[in-house]
Amino acid sequence: MVSSIKAFFRGRLSHQDTDLYFISLFILYPSIMKKTFSVIICFVTLIVISAATTSYKPPRFKNLKILPKNITEAALDSIMNYFSISLGVKCAFCHVHNEEKKTWDMASDKNPDKLIARKMMLMTNGINLKYFPTEKNAKQQEPIQTITCYTCHKGEAIPISIAETKEEDK
Repeated sequence: MVSSIKAFFRGRLSHQDTDLYFISLFILYPSIMKKTFSVIICFVTLIVISAATTSYKPPRFKNLKILPKNITEAALDSIMNYFSISLGVKCAFCHVHNEEKKTWDMASDKNPDKLIARKMMLMTNGINLKYFPTEKNAKQQEPIQTITCYTCHKGEAIPISIAETKEEDK
């Protein structure tokens, strides 16, 4: 048997004799094969564990109609914070809070102010695309002037629709 192993390494054995070679390794060198088998089992276990922990994650945010579906949490938080500051409101102005369960249902459309907010987003996006196109400003290398929530709301939930008079005019 040892001569068969030596002959295999010298290239004298045919492919048909390779089975004999592997069987002889188990018989002559059981500790090496056990270690090899253990290493293979460890690698397979690591692969299975990593596959189980890195599963597909569906989009976290539901019912996004205007904002991109693949928006990051940081970007969404930034936008919502800007809305909150621009209108001087908190989350409950647009979103539904379940007092019994103490949870938020951010995807719900039950609050009519959320639907109005979507229309306002479409309106400001339309104004900006029509009157402040980005490609035109990019060629001129000028800062882009745009309409935002704060342009009209100025920290108020309902924008003031009449001009305020100055104290000097009275």
